[in-house]
Amino acid sequence: MSDYGIILVSHSKNIAQGIYELIQEVAKDVEMTYVGGNPDGGIGTSFDQVQDIIQANPKEKLLAFYDLGSAKMNLDMAIEFSDKEIRLYNVAVVEGTYTAAALLQAGASIDMIEAQLKDMELNK
Repeated sequence: MSDYGIILVSHSKNIAQGIYELIQEVAKDVEMTYVGGNPDGGIGTSFDQVQDIIQANPKEKLLAFYDLGSAKMNLDMAIEFSDKEIRLYNVAVVEGTYTAAALLQAGASIDMIEAQLKDMELNK
C-alpha cells in the first residue's frame, strides 16, 4: 500500500462528504481525511479543523486538495505547523482528488501522480 494519504478541505460539508464517497468507490484502501464547512456547520473553513484532519490521517505523507481561497489559506498555515510531508495541489478539487486517489489505489508512483496532477493545474 502507498506511503501517501489524502486530505481534502472544502467550504461545504456536503461537497467534502460527496467527494469522500466518490473516492471510496475507487480507492477504498487510500487513507483519506476531510473537512467541509466551518465549526458551526455553515459554509467556510477553519484552521483548527484543517489541523485536525492532518493529524487524524495516519499517513506521514499527504496529498492535499481544496476548493476555494480560504481553504488554501488554512491549508498553507496548517502545513507550516505540521511535521508531516504535505504536497498541496492547485487543481479542480473533484477531478484532482479522484485522480490522485485512483492512482494511489493502483500503486502508481508519486512521480506518476504528480505528472498527472501537473497536467490538471489551475491558476488559483
